[in-house]
Amino acid sequence: MYSPPAFSVSDAEEIRAIVHACRLATFVTATDQGPLVTPLPMIFDEHEGPHGTLYGHMARANPQWQVPTIGDSLALFSGPDAYVSPSWYAAKAEHGKVVPTWNYVAVEARGPVEFFDDPTRLRDCVTRLTERHEGQRAAPWAVSDAPEAFIAAHLRGIVGLRIPITAVIGKKKLSQNRPEADRAGVKTGLAASADPMDRIVGALIPE
Repeated sequence: MYSPPAFSVSDAEEIRAIVHACRLATFVTATDQGPLVTPLPMIFDEHEGPHGTLYGHMARANPQWQVPTIGDSLALFSGPDAYVSPSWYAAKAEHGKVVPTWNYVAVEARGPVEFFDDPTRLRDCVTRLTERHEGQRAAPWAVSDAPEAFIAAHLRGIVGLRIPITAVIGKKKLSQNRPEADRAGVKTGLAASADPMDRIVGALIPE
């Protein structure tokens, strides 16, 4: 992912926060057949390895895990994003030399992928994912709520994946390269949007 200095995020805590906030990642592998892609929820274990480790699972019928990979795999975590209208820039009234753009937050994590189908490891992965997304519910569902034979059958239908992260790139493109007056205009424009995502991005724009 191209990340010029103005938008680069290097702070490990900030990168972890972006990854943890993303509910769905895009998992990509390069193969002789071309790139293969699967959207997946993932667990980021920040305590395993120098840069952390990712875990997830996919359907056993998905061919992505069966095709030999070329080099590292990639997981893209896309945070909030919003269209930026040039009409919000103070510079539009000054000289009109402005164009639309897009603001967004993203993290790219790379590393060699290991696929596994050991039932114990799969159950641990599924349980951790479930606890992450059910944890804030008033009456959280647990894997143990379902019959054991039913869970065992479902585990046979999936394959787990583990990615020890070897390189990570964080990026926040939030109008940091624009003058203060332009940033203020974008912040105001997004804050007035009916789209909740726009308002989230607007709140992230630096003063």
